[in-house]
Amino acid sequence: MSDAELVERFERGDVGELHHADHVRVAFAYLQTMPLLDAIGRFSAALRRFAAAHGRPELYHETITWAFLLIMHERMQHAPGEWEAFARENGDLLRWKPSVLEAYYPDEVLQSELARRVFVLPRAPLTGVVSRN
Repeated sequence: MSDAELVERFERGDVGELHHADHVRVAFAYLQTMPLLDAIGRFSAALRRFAAAHGRPELYHETITWAFLLIMHERMQHAPGEWEAFARENGDLLRWKPSVLEAYYPDEVLQSELARRVFVLPRAPLTGVVSRN
């Protein structure tokens, strides 16, 4: 199935059950076919509809969604290519547990209601921070 067909089916809700790796595949298709901010907006909206259509709207998590898209976008700039090559080179993105986001966020942040509702920036490590004073 082409990226365009995958995106169209996802937006129609015609994809059945999706596991984490499937979500990453769909996100890849969005990022391959549109600018980053458009991909974030459209993928997030479609994912909310997907969760609601399956009776689980509370499963949508803004920080997880945006963070994955941002990480994927950055990695795609280093090695553009097709899905199979991307998946092979970025297996850490395909695993749900442990998640690649554990390197960016403490559990208490990702489990917070704030992170579920809005995108929360990752916290920078305190070592090596230069003071602006």
